[in-house]
Amino acid sequence: MYLVFDTETTGLIGNKSAPYTDEAAWPRVVQLAWQLHDLQGVLVEQADFLIRPDGFNIPFKAESIHGISTALAQAEGVALSEALIAFNRVVAQATRLVGHNLEYDQLVLGGEYFRAGLDNPLPNVPVIDTCWEDTATLCQLPGGRGGKFKFPKLEELYHQVFGTGFDLAHNATADVEASARVFLELAARGFYPNERLGVAAASIRATYPQGVGTWGIAHRDLKAASVRVKLVAPEASPVAESEAEEPRITAHSTDLTSESGTFFHVHLHSQFSVLQATARVEGLVKRAVAEGQPAVALTDTGNMMGAFQFVNAVDSVNKTRAEGTPELKALVGYEAFVCRNHRDKSVKDDGFLVPLLALNKKGYQNLAKLSSAGYIDGFYYVPRIDKDLLMQHTEGVVALTGGLSGEIPHLIANVGFKQAEEAFLWYKEVFGDRFYAELNRHGLPEEDAINDALLELCRKHNVPFVPANNAFYLDRTESEAHDILLCVKDSEKKATPIGRGRGFRYGMPNDRFHMTTTAEMRATFSDVPDGFLHLAALLERVETYSLAREVLLPKFDIPVEFESAEDAVDGGKRGENAYLRHLTYEGAKRRYGESLSEEIRERLDFELATIEKAGYPGYFLIVQDFCAAARGMDVSVGPGRGSAAGSAVAYCIGITNVDPIRYDLLFERFLNPDRVSLPDIDIDFDDRGRDKVIQYVIDKYGSSQVAQIITYGSMAAKSSIKDTARVLDLSFADADKMTKSMPDGKSLLEVLTLDDKKLRESLRQEDYTKALELRRMAEEPGTMEALRQAQVLEGSLRNTGIHACGVIITPTDIRELIPVATAKDSAMWCTQFDNAVVESAGLLKMDFLGLKTLTLLKDAVELIQKRHGIALDLETIPIDDVATYALFQRGDTVGIFQYESAGMQKHLRDLKPTVFGDLIAMNALYRPGPLEYIPAFIRRKHGTEPISYDLPDMQEFLEETYGITVYQEQVMRLSQKLAGFSKGEADVLRKAMGKKDAALLAKLKPKFLEGGKERNHPELVLDKVWKDWEAFASYAFNKSHSTCYAWVAYQTAYLKANFPAEYMAAVLTNNMDDIKQVTFFMDESRRMKIPVLGPDVNESILPFTVNAQGAIRFGLGGMRGVGEGAVDHLVHVRTETGPFASLFDLVKRVDLRAINKGTMEALAAGGALDSLPGTHRGHFFYEDSDGKPYLEKVRRYGQMFQDDAGSSQVSLFGASSEVVLTEPTVPDVPTPNALLVLKKEKEINGVYISAHPLDQFKFEMTHFVRNRAAELNPHEAFVNGTGFRDFTVAGMVNQAASRTTKTGRQMGSFVLEDKEGTVEIVLFGEDYLKYSHFLVDDQLLFVRGRVQKPSWGSKDGPVRYVIQVMEMKLLADVLSTAQKMEISLDLHQLTPAKLSEMHDVFSAYSGDKRVTFRIQEGEQGVRILGRSRNLRVRLDRPLLEALESVVGEQAIKILA
Repeated sequence: MYLVFDTETTGLIGNKSAPYTDEAAWPRVVQLAWQLHDLQGVLVEQADFLIRPDGFNIPFKAESIHGISTALAQAEGVALSEALIAFNRVVAQATRLVGHNLEYDQLVLGGEYFRAGLDNPLPNVPVIDTCWEDTATLCQLPGGRGGKFKFPKLEELYHQVFGTGFDLAHNATADVEASARVFLELAARGFYPNERLGVAAASIRATYPQGVGTWGIAHRDLKAASVRVKLVAPEASPVAESEAEEPRITAHSTDLTSESGTFFHVHLHSQFSVLQATARVEGLVKRAVAEGQPAVALTDTGNMMGAFQFVNAVDSVNKTRAEGTPELKALVGYEAFVCRNHRDKSVKDDGFLVPLLALNKKGYQNLAKLSSAGYIDGFYYVPRIDKDLLMQHTEGVVALTGGLSGEIPHLIANVGFKQAEEAFLWYKEVFGDRFYAELNRHGLPEEDAINDALLELCRKHNVPFVPANNAFYLDRTESEAHDILLCVKDSEKKATPIGRGRGFRYGMPNDRFHMTTTAEMRATFSDVPDGFLHLAALLERVETYSLAREVLLPKFDIPVEFESAEDAVDGGKRGENAYLRHLTYEGAKRRYGESLSEEIRERLDFELATIEKAGYPGYFLIVQDFCAAARGMDVSVGPGRGSAAGSAVAYCIGITNVDPIRYDLLFERFLNPDRVSLPDIDIDFDDRGRDKVIQYVIDKYGSSQVAQIITYGSMAAKSSIKDTARVLDLSFADADKMTKSMPDGKSLLEVLTLDDKKLRESLRQEDYTKALELRRMAEEPGTMEALRQAQVLEGSLRNTGIHACGVIITPTDIRELIPVATAKDSAMWCTQFDNAVVESAGLLKMDFLGLKTLTLLKDAVELIQKRHGIALDLETIPIDDVATYALFQRGDTVGIFQYESAGMQKHLRDLKPTVFGDLIAMNALYRPGPLEYIPAFIRRKHGTEPISYDLPDMQEFLEETYGITVYQEQVMRLSQKLAGFSKGEADVLRKAMGKKDAALLAKLKPKFLEGGKERNHPELVLDKVWKDWEAFASYAFNKSHSTCYAWVAYQTAYLKANFPAEYMAAVLTNNMDDIKQVTFFMDESRRMKIPVLGPDVNESILPFTVNAQGAIRFGLGGMRGVGEGAVDHLVHVRTETGPFASLFDLVKRVDLRAINKGTMEALAAGGALDSLPGTHRGHFFYEDSDGKPYLEKVRRYGQMFQDDAGSSQVSLFGASSEVVLTEPTVPDVPTPNALLVLKKEKEINGVYISAHPLDQFKFEMTHFVRNRAAELNPHEAFVNGTGFRDFTVAGMVNQAASRTTKTGRQMGSFVLEDKEGTVEIVLFGEDYLKYSHFLVDDQLLFVRGRVQKPSWGSKDGPVRYVIQVMEMKLLADVLSTAQKMEISLDLHQLTPAKLSEMHDVFSAYSGDKRVTFRIQEGEQGVRILGRSRNLRVRLDRPLLEALESVVGEQAIKILA
């Protein structure tokens, strides 16, 4: 699509380098119009938006040009975000952006995207600007720079192309139409190359054979429209509408400012009160601002998870508040469960809910300790503290009496005034003047009584009281959704009455637990106005503080000889820097040799100086230490990941294992020397050893200084629908229908409230149809309420989890810094703040990642050592191994780390990599965005496309990637060389391009152009280079990361190429838990001609292994019912005393407690006993006449033998008195049914190993079956928009079932399984009656059918496809339906001997089926198709097997 667009603005750009916040430099957009044309030039869509001014006026000069007045824009304009969202939709469809002087429009729109907080998509789309050098040459207008032709104005170009002018210039719609006409006319004339157009010019010319005309679009006279608006209404106010809608923070936003005191909420819950509140933190803060309240508190139940976000939200508001208005104050708090003894877990005691608030930073720290203790020591159903603990942490903390669940209100209502007074006095004594009585009035009679008592206690004991409204949701209208949330928490139905005891559920008594307005609170508590004075006094005591801080590094213990006395005085890091330098240079000698080159020394000194300046030597020492410890514990450590591999210091001290100097990786990509921020070093460990490293860190720094990171799980749209439907007791059918009608990637708010046009444009047709069905259900009485409430609940916090790899290490007890909790199934603590904020809160986060590939490599190396006696060091394998590159060139990368996808295999076959750099580049290119550059990369490598450089100086850094910018590091290098950027500036440029930071790019571009010109580079070429970078650099990848992972991939490929059996055995071992993967890799092994043998008690160990003959042996650990302990024992006995000679020998030697009955049965059924002489699997399934299994008799014999051996006595004369036991007689049992054997084998091993039930039907599967079962799933993908699609499949029947529907109809279903997957087939009506006799498990069936829409489906509902069966029969009967056979042979194959063999076969199997011959001479030679008149054969398996041995499998084709 071509997107032609134009803007009208408030003026011209004053300074392109200025930030977008500089209103004087950047104009605002007041009109945005576009036309969308397809690649043939056909108009698809046109749109025009006036933009409503938000905080600005349209100047007179701008209005005089385009005619849009402020009044007109205010009256008829839309919000900027609305226009940009609509614009984004068409940008997403565009393959070319078209316009006149489009750079201007892109820049000003970039500013608007920035202001709207939206990502700018424009730099990602190629541009065709009709105001460029080519059109300047066409128009040949004098006055350009440097004596060149000047760029034409749109009117000038239009006149040049059409010989006339156009009306209403500078109305964006007219300008768009003029630009579109000019562009399409030029395109049709062949002015632009086809490659630039993306289509042949002739196709556009065919659309407009008579020239490009207009499209009948009426263009408004905006000047006249502005005049009419002014006649009706005065000029709009210059105050931005957003300011009117969202009041700034003032003392009060109501007319009650004359009243004494103030009001703010002290008892509020957010969604971090998990499944107990619906209010979002941001919503609470915004409401406080809108109400003009001077402060706001957050008191979530039992935790402080929202504290950091809460303080940040308040900070953000304060940064944008109007000048002269007081700042909003944040009271961080939490509602503590205060019980009798928080360590006593013998009885359930949740205690009372007591709101605690922090007046200052010290108070926050005390709350963090209390909240942490609740989880670490007091968690029993809920995180609890007690009064003794509370007494230790009162400094800076305010205590409130709380709501109905508070201790004192509870005592007043349920125990007595005296007991309440005792508790009241305890809190007063402990907290002094930081204890307040909380008055709540939710319209409950019990609250009235409690409040009267509290007021009496306050007067009697001189304690202040404050008005409050214990709130759980923002608006009163959300009370129903909140009630549903409580039901979700307790797995209750909403219909269950609220109350206590069996048959009742928990719930709020009314709908008044919302965040009330100031006016409501003034009115509600007008009889106790002193409460507002007390709030004002409390407000004066609240201190503002931030929870954000610089990252605190743990102290690393260095050897005494490196310590510096000065460090102890001023807190310096001289000792750490000295020790890091020592380790670095010692490591450099190991890496590079004793004599270090000047280049290496210079690089190391630069990095060490930067680390010293940044103050992070301890960070490197910490990481180096646990990496060294990991290797010492035989835990594999990855070569590096991310930008850390760019550090030579990290390489020398063993953090990374890829030489950054050799591969030209940049340190400044990792640690910017100009803008110091904590670098990010993520480490890969083998996934079996990762926990060892974490334990090492815990042991070194202490369990109180190491923690995992919490994660928050929220309700997605489908989850909220399911939960709400269940709570409202909707039928499963309705709930399922609503859930399946919810399009992925959309919120309920969008689906239910977007206008139809926008919804249709934002969804695929299939999803749009689903959305319409959901909207229809939102109007139906039975489902309307569920969807309305689910919309409110969507996004609510539902649960918490643990970050997969993040670990926090702190210099002191972590509870001194942030609140912590405990993780399920782990002794480690976890933070209460999630990954998004822990670093901002000052915590050092390390990512300890478990990489399965490292485990796989380790296993393969061990197998190589065991079988070949080669101690392979994967870090020293040759980087130019011929076999390895041959593997990549074949695309033989199944099982190769990051290179195994089908797309990657195709590109590798085309590329035929020959050097390691090719692999690095492919790792970087094979991802969305840069993927399109791969064909050019391949062509350039093979010399079929010339390698060119915009500037000769670019060759040095682009040569390795054949002139294509692939890596971020290349942009950084080139910016330094071409324009003199410093290393730090180059990294800033890299970040700006990666994040598409238009403001920063606009600031850096002039510097780049000026720096380039100073170095004698042409400005136009520099501009082109810059634009190329803008287009691609956001996709450019981190070379450091690509290099590391390319090295891991090379190691895996090296092993697969040189030690294939060992490597595939390791792959199978590391996928043992995934049966589908095991099957897949077993098939790959067989394709590689590596035999895969079943388990064997005399050869197998726990994992897969390789035997002396080079075959892969199935691991005993992959057998269900055979535990690791049993395997270890079996292998130990076999290793110590030799292989088992027979089944009887085995039971005599193993501990039959370890190898129990279940284990023995599993070993037998899975085939692990097959190699033992004298028995076969039929014996293991055999039961004698008395019903006793033979296997059990053998076990009993073994037990008797061991018992006798253990208790044998010696006679008086020294003779042995042991009884000679006779081995049980081996019964004469026939070989069991093959299908039964295979079925049991699969039950135990998860896969068929010795054979597959379908193997005996090779010819049927080859000649009659077109599809794999898994292909049919999902049905929509199989049909792929064609309406219907036919299929033939075959496989084994599983899960066959027959049942009766609610309407009394009979139906049946079964799962059909072939070698690669399954598909479910359902039969109704006549189909069921016709084929129900086939619904028998283990039946082998052939099915022909069609995937289509059902005739009974709803026309308006979501598109659902079903399988319609057309034919079903036993697979064994398929071959009998064949009518003829075709044999294809090359002429050169027709030797007399071959003809004689074929004749003998035909003679032996004569019958009544025709035979056709297709003879061809070579690939391009003559083809002859002929049918024998007399030759007739019987088409059965014996014939086909005999014929296949003569002509080969590929030569035979059977036709029905």
